[in-house]
Amino acid sequence: MRKFIYILVIAAFIQSCGHDAPLKNSFEGKIERDQIAVTTKIPGKVHQILVSEGEVVQAGDTLMILEFPEVEAKSMQAKGALESAEAQYNMAVKGATDNQLKQLRAKRDGLREQYDFAQKSLARMQNLVKDSLVAQQQYDEVYMKFQGAKNQYLAVQAELADAENGARIEQQKMALGQKERAIGAVSEVDVATKERFIIAPQNMTVETINLKIGELALAGYSLVSGYLIDGTFFRVTIPEKQLHNLTVGSKQMLSFPYLNNKKIEAEVVSIKALSSYANIATAYPDFEQQESLFEVKLKPLQKDDAQKLLTKATFILQVDTTK
Repeated sequence: MRKFIYILVIAAFIQSCGHDAPLKNSFEGKIERDQIAVTTKIPGKVHQILVSEGEVVQAGDTLMILEFPEVEAKSMQAKGALESAEAQYNMAVKGATDNQLKQLRAKRDGLREQYDFAQKSLARMQNLVKDSLVAQQQYDEVYMKFQGAKNQYLAVQAELADAENGARIEQQKMALGQKERAIGAVSEVDVATKERFIIAPQNMTVETINLKIGELALAGYSLVSGYLIDGTFFRVTIPEKQLHNLTVGSKQMLSFPYLNNKKIEAEVVSIKALSSYANIATAYPDFEQQESLFEVKLKPLQKDDAQKLLTKATFILQVDTTK
């Protein structure tokens, strides 16, 4: 008889466990914020830290100043190369100096006098040769001097034209290319110099400063990490059968126990299935083993209300089950 009663009790217990549990209408979740990491593109040593952990900074504020000794050396080299390239280009465009032009013009005038004299002498010798008054040898010598004076005069004219018009166009383009290359090197150094100032890209709270003064900051290494001021959202894990009355775009009221149950209105922005139990946000989720879990993400309707909330603090989502 006792054994029979014992079996009945166990059967009743199993049957009661098989009934659906009443649906919950309140869920615990966590306050989250979008994270941000500020890095450097150029390796350098930390020279100065201008913020402290927990501080709220605005976009454009300087967080750190790095030291780039190599960049300073390259800056001097680039500026020297630019000055040299500019001088080469100006010389190619302008040509000779004023004194060089004066010398070439004086040389041209002197050779023109020699050419005119040689031309007159040749004309006289031609008449004398016709009358057989001079030997052919003397005529040939005067003709040779005439040709020499003529060629020298033509050569100095060409030299003067090059000096007045500048270098040939190919040389000018080559000098211009060297100048533009030097300008690019100077611009590259200027950009690298600006990188020594680590700037906050957005409004954020400084949570962690990963390096100290004097330590080496490698390219891509996170120097300062924190949370975006405007990136506050609320995350709660809800079992499949508890998703009633929760839809994307619906307005929900959240309360915060650590703020004496202060209430903030939020909007459901996404509902997605969780692929891993490690992503559960609720402290004590109530779900069956085969039941799917969903992450509900909410955004505050008034950003000012959420700026002072503590990250990872608990909130309570109250769902109206009468709808």
